[in-house]
This record gives sequence, C-alpha cells and structure tokens, in this order.
Amino acid sequence: MSCTTVLVGKNASNDRSTMIARTDDGSFDVKKLIVVEPKKQPRKYKSVISHVEIELPDDPMRYTACPSVDPKNGTWAATGINAANVGMTATETITSNPRVLAADPLVEYQKAKSRREKDVPGGIGEEDIVVLVLPYIKTAREGVMRLASLLEQYGTYESNGIAFNDADEVWWLETIGGHHWMARRVPDDACVINPNQFGMDAFDLEDAFGAQKAHLCSADLREFIAENHLDLNVNGAFNPRDIFGSHTDMDHIYNTPRAWFMGRYLTPYSHRWDGPDAEFGPESDNIPWALIPDRKLAVEDVKYMLSAHYQGTPYNPYSNQDTGKRGMYRSIGINRTGVTSLCQIRGDAPEALRGIEWICFGSTAFDAMLPVYANVERMPRYLSAVTLDTSTENFYWGSRLIAALADHNYSSCIQHIERYQNAVFTKGRRLILEYDRKMAESGDYSLAAEANEKLADMAKEQTISTLNKVLLDASQHMKNGYNRADN
Repeated sequence: MSCTTVLVGKNASNDRSTMIARTDDGSFDVKKLIVVEPKKQPRKYKSVISHVEIELPDDPMRYTACPSVDPKNGTWAATGINAANVGMTATETITSNPRVLAADPLVEYQKAKSRREKDVPGGIGEEDIVVLVLPYIKTAREGVMRLASLLEQYGTYESNGIAFNDADEVWWLETIGGHHWMARRVPDDACVINPNQFGMDAFDLEDAFGAQKAHLCSADLREFIAENHLDLNVNGAFNPRDIFGSHTDMDHIYNTPRAWFMGRYLTPYSHRWDGPDAEFGPESDNIPWALIPDRKLAVEDVKYMLSAHYQGTPYNPYSNQDTGKRGMYRSIGINRTGVTSLCQIRGDAPEALRGIEWICFGSTAFDAMLPVYANVERMPRYLSAVTLDTSTENFYWGSRLIAALADHNYSSCIQHIERYQNAVFTKGRRLILEYDRKMAESGDYSLAAEANEKLADMAKEQTISTLNKVLLDASQHMKNGYNRADN
C-alpha cells in the first residue's frame, strides 16, 4: 500500500514529544478510529490474505486502531497507541530488488492446486502487524523485537517499514526479503522522511552486533549479505539503501520527489534544494533518510508535509501557471488516502495523558487533523461509528466529501479549506490544553473521554460548516449554470 511516513525525535519537536505519522494510502479504504479492549483482542489470529494462523499471548493491553470498516480483506488496523503509551504505525510499503528477493523470497500464500494437496499459508503483512504487535509491547524497542521474532518465524509476503514510539525513543524497522530485517533508533534531534522506498542510508553494524544502543538486525545479516553478494558499496561504506533498496525510473517519479519536498521544507537553509547548484533534486537517489531540521517541529509541520502537493514548485498540480511540469510527480497528499494518523507521546505529561492521537480522514490536502486522548475506553461515535454508506454524520465521510468537492474548485475553495484546517487545529489544541489542566488539577483522568466528545463535536461543527461552503461553491461552478442575463 502506498504511503508516506514522517518520524520526529523528541529533541526535534517543539514540546519534546516523539511523533510518528503516516498516510495510509489505500484504495479509498473506509476507515474508523476505535478502541480495542483486551476482551475483544483475538487469542488466535488468522490472516485473511495469507491464511497464516498465530497463537497470541493471553495478556493483551487496550489499544486504539484505525481498521477498515469493511472486514472482507482483514482488519488493516493501520496505527494506534496502547495503554503503555507506545505508538505504532504499520506499514509503509517499501521497495527492494531482485537480488534480495531471490536470496530470501517473500512468503506468499499458496493455494492448493488439487484436492490431494493442502494450502500453504503465507507470512504476515500490513493486514496483520498492528494486531499482532501493539497490544503486547511496553516500549518502542520491545515493538521492534516482537515484530522481528514474528518475521523470523512466519516471514512476510511484502516489503514494509514499521515505526514505533514511546516517550523517549522512536524506532524504525524495515523488512529485508521474506525473513530478514534491520531497525534503527531515530536520533533524538532528527526527523525521518520515508516515501515508499527502503529508507535507511546508514547503519552501524558494529553497534547492531555489539551494544545495540541504536541499531538492531537479523542475527545472520552479515552472512546473508556476504553469501549472496549483495554488497554494492565501495571504500568501506555501508549504505543499506544501496544494498536492499531500489533506484528505478519509477522511484524518480513516485518516491524520491516526495522526499525532496519534505527535505526542502525541513532544511531550507542548511541544504540547497533548488536551482542549478542544488545538492538534491526531485529525482536524487541520495536524499538523506534523517535530517536535523532547521527549526523545531510541531504537529502542524508534520501535517503540512503529509498534505503536500509541491506547493511553491513547478510541479504543483493546482497551479494556475502552465509550467509544463504540473502533476509530473506523485503528490504526498493524494485522493485515495483512507486515514492519516500522528501518534504523539508527550514525555512531560502524566502517564494517563501522554498519548495523543491526531487523526485525519481522506485526502490530507483538503481535510483537517483532530487530536484525541488515546487512553480511553471508547472513541466518540463521530469517529468510530462509520459505515460503508456516505453520510455527514461521521468525520470520515464528511472529510471525503469536502475533498472531492474542493478538488475540482481549488482556487475558489482553498480559502475555506485553510480556514477549516486552522480552526480544527486551534480549537482542538485549546480543548487539549483546557483538559490537560483540568485533569492535572483534579487527578480525574476519566475526563479524557469527555474531552474527546467535545473534540468530536467541534470537528463535526467545523466539518459541516465547511461542507456547506464548498458545496455552494461547487454548485455555483457547475457547467450547466445559466442565467437569463447571460444572453
């Protein structure tokens, strides 16, 4: 599934929180935000796609999830924060190359060809990973280790990147073929940008096979590389992207331009991104995976990057200027996004309030991002009671409607969109500040549920108001408009 990921270390954020965020770019998947109580967590899991069956521990924690409303293809929980204040997002589909996939093939489901044979289950994948991992981990590092053990035992049928965060650390794991993997702790002062490619461009093998302070990997990774002649590096360098990733023509249209735009936003002064003397262009293969931003990052900055369509460049598909390059690169904020979430873990907040989940349904370019407290027993119906039928009674469909109407009337609707997005951010932050204070003073952390209801009510009010405006604007610009005074 095509996605874009942004990871922020605690010293790179404005409030020393850690943040992991990802656009879940399916095929217009209808999504909802729910809370999964331990009694609802399966004890034996079976994948719809790969048919693999896995016994699960009997002590799951409560966690939030953004599953697909239609369960026909499985859960696809996408993202969440558990009761131990660990966030997770899974997965970013990444690239690989034939050398890796031949040496360690993906574990794909094999349907029996005759009655005499049995089906052969496949490995785990995006459909499964959040459900299999998030309820059982108490730190981001534990998330890496649990997922790694599942990969080694069951394998995977796709190449993926997965992020974890707690109050102190952010970790990123990338799969290598069917069973191998490597993971890095994101530097505290850095922001990671990862657009559907194998991302890591540096890795300390000595640390991974020694102290393991910031690097972890398969126990046989060195032998795997050597035995299969995978190392393309020269002069003693070790660049995992060159070994395990790809550098294709399609990458230069679909993937690297997204990294270029985000890097350009993060470091406009410390790196050159434009002009004939640019260090990095939209089709550069060496755009850094992690960058130290030129200023501290807030949630709004992450949302802006994940909403991007090359604003301020010749590649903006909504530009009024005929640059000859409009729309030539794949935007970050696209039409088919189901949900974008940002898991924020606030180290300076009481444990019961540390996890804030920011949710945006539909196309990020047009839709608003709403914060909610994660440590609750249930989510408001406006976020959770989503059906497959279009409705203005939930955040998902209201967001989808706004985006579809505004896209065709961009120049006249964009002011409504900007006001809408800013209003939800402002009013959302105001409510979080208000209830942070209330709960700190009273010690009654159950007020988080009340806060979430107020947040949902606010989002509904702002969404309906904006929908009214963009609908009127779209109606006024219909091609069959006619007035007697026209002649």
